[in-house]
Amino acid sequence: MDKRGPDEQRALSIRDIARLAGVSRQTVSRVLNGERYIKASTEAQVRKVIEENAWRPNSAARALATSRSKTIGLLVSARSHYGPFSAATSIDEAARARGYAILSATLAREDDAAISEALDAFAAQGVDGVIVIAPQQRAHEALQRVAVGVPFVSLHWKDDGDGRVAAFDQQAGARLATRHLIELGHTRIRHLAGPQDWNEAEDRMNGFLAELNDHDLAVTAPVLGDWSADLGYEVGLKILDHADFTAIFASNDQMALGLMHAAAELGLSVPHDLSVVGFDDIPEAKHFAPPLTTIRQDFGLLGAQAIDVLLAQVEGTEAPGPTEYAVPELVVRASTAPPSRP
Repeated sequence: MDKRGPDEQRALSIRDIARLAGVSRQTVSRVLNGERYIKASTEAQVRKVIEENAWRPNSAARALATSRSKTIGLLVSARSHYGPFSAATSIDEAARARGYAILSATLAREDDAAISEALDAFAAQGVDGVIVIAPQQRAHEALQRVAVGVPFVSLHWKDDGDGRVAAFDQQAGARLATRHLIELGHTRIRHLAGPQDWNEAEDRMNGFLAELNDHDLAVTAPVLGDWSADLGYEVGLKILDHADFTAIFASNDQMALGLMHAAAELGLSVPHDLSVVGFDDIPEAKHFAPPLTTIRQDFGLLGAQAIDVLLAQVEGTEAPGPTEYAVPELVVRASTAPPSRP
């Protein structure tokens, strides 16, 4: 038994409990949060150490009493942009509407150690569940290797079959954008894609390619971007000079803005010489010159969906079912028109 005084005992951390019990921090977190799939002997050892050391931080006491803390951990990649941060805002609003508070953490890196550290911090504060907004492939792979320990939901990722995903159908959105250009009469269309390690960028590129294939149109290799207007501008100066295409679908609105800047600098008129479609419908898109045709995602809906999926697990109202992907909406503005040349 620990012989230290009460003040010292209260200073014990979850790491100390794990060390004394001879288990991992994730295992202690799972015991505290009532996970069912833990060996009885392991749970007994952890609880014995907790009892011997009178370890009762408020968050742990609530968990041990099987009550809920009414808090949700929100893990956000530091490399997130408009879409992920808009989703984070809507999640916070949806959580508060359901009586839950949000504790946020930012991932400076997308590796196992960084994710494990953030999840440990959430566990120490007794969160009831975790929502992860980390669209990069490396972050998703790391999450599969790290024990989350509480109910969780991933945004902006492909469903692994367990129903713990809230997302828009990115391929469907890209198909809408590409189909709009085809229906206007464009047959030579380029694509400025997002970063290679982002799931959304991959899905949008695949949707673009699939729509061209369905219409038996020739494909030119997409250009990889980085989501920024600066990159769109740089790419535009290169590919729009003596362009052999009449339309371009950019994987987000910022890159579309850069492309339109480059087109103007090269003396090209949008949409007379070049039609441009973006993705996201950022607030400024309707004020571009000309206003941008784009794909709108309802982030308020996405936030509410994420909270519903998570709290169904937390509150035990229902088991997660198949993921229902929301379909984005095409918003037609003045940046697209029928081609002026064959």
